[in-house]
Amino acid sequence: MSLPDRIDPHPARHIYRWDLDKTYLQTDFDSLRQLLKTALQKASQKTAVPGAATLIRELGASGDSRLCIISGSPVQMRNVLEEKLKLDGVEWDELVLKDNVRNLLRGRFRALRGQVGYKLPVLLESRVHAPVDAEEVLFGDDAEADAFIYSLYADLIAGRVEEPVLTKVIAAAEVYPDDAARILEAWKAVARADPVRRIFIMLDRLTPPAYFSRYGPRVVPVFNYFQAALVLLGDGLLTPAQVVRVAREMVQTAGYNLITLSNSFQDLLRRGLPLQAVAAPLIQALEGALQGPDKVLAALRPVPDIVNAFTRRVAALGTTPPLPPAKEVDYLQLLDDARPRGARARDKAGKGARKSG
Repeated sequence: MSLPDRIDPHPARHIYRWDLDKTYLQTDFDSLRQLLKTALQKASQKTAVPGAATLIRELGASGDSRLCIISGSPVQMRNVLEEKLKLDGVEWDELVLKDNVRNLLRGRFRALRGQVGYKLPVLLESRVHAPVDAEEVLFGDDAEADAFIYSLYADLIAGRVEEPVLTKVIAAAEVYPDDAARILEAWKAVARADPVRRIFIMLDRLTPPAYFSRYGPRVVPVFNYFQAALVLLGDGLLTPAQVVRVAREMVQTAGYNLITLSNSFQDLLRRGLPLQAVAAPLIQALEGALQGPDKVLAALRPVPDIVNAFTRRVAALGTTPPLPPAKEVDYLQLLDDARPRGARARDKAGKGARKSG
């Protein structure tokens, strides 16, 4: 009996979509000097956000997932970015970068910083080819419009947004006609489903978490990837041992310890995330790791009763307050979030000048 020439992989059950700059990579590009420095860095000079690489690897360990990266970094950086991902042991299925040279040559200056006209069609076109029952988790940051775009994407494919609303969003975001046509065409081609389970927003700019309550409990702002790992543990997408491995990388690369990690846990509980049930298995996994030979995790045990202290910190909060109920997002009220940060800053400056005048 002959074997088939090729064995097709099983369809993905989970799709993880990541931004790169400020979500995976620690990147500064708020000034021209920072932008040039970032563009000239070698792969070995680029630094990942603590915990990000391990989190991606652990999410992919099940073998039934896809990693799709959509970044505003220019296509000219593909080789460097791919080399960096390989250095970090990150395997990806899609890597989409922005062709800003083409935008410049065509005089599409709004597209240089615009995100809705870039990310939304890419997300929708990718979803067209995804299994209908594949669930998604999305990772972005607070530097631009990720919370808005990801939420809109989720509600578009779930059929919760009507075309007149989408048309107004496209107009407010100053999307070019060809990109607007791509958005509408892909949206109409996507099979209706409700696959987006979580949207994580890395608080690179330290935006107050309450700001994102307008998008409902599906959007979870996080200060670090230990927090994201805890939520994914609660969602059943990670095991306690995998969360410990994320913590290990953060201890090794960014100076975290069990006190700072427990503070991160407490922060989520105060915000109403229902994570009390994961405390006991996580502590058990930590205790097992601390008793092992791992020299990095040994840094977590400067105090003999530190695990007990972690337990007390979590228990002291008592009953977890309920999450706010799921809400219908009013995208027309949030149109300002869809616009590039620079345009919003100019508008605020103009309003201030008019008031002072």
